[in-house]
Amino acid sequence: MAQIKISLVKGLMGRKPNQVKTIKALGLTKRNSSVVLEDTDMIKGMVNTVSHLVKVEEVKK
Repeated sequence: MAQIKISLVKGLMGRKPNQVKTIKALGLTKRNSSVVLEDTDMIKGMVNTVSHLVKVEEVKK
C-alpha cells in the first residue's frame, strides 16, 4: 500500500476536544511533528477531520 506523511502545522490550543483526540490518535504530539502511516480509509477519515491543522504528502518508495 501507499504511505503518506502527515505533519502537524498548527497548534492545538483552543481546538475542539474531538480534533485534539484525532491528532493524538494519529501519533502527532506537538507542532512540526510528523508521522508516516499507511494510506487507509480510516486514516483518510481522520485526516479529513483535522485537514485544517495538518499537511499531507505522499511518500515515494
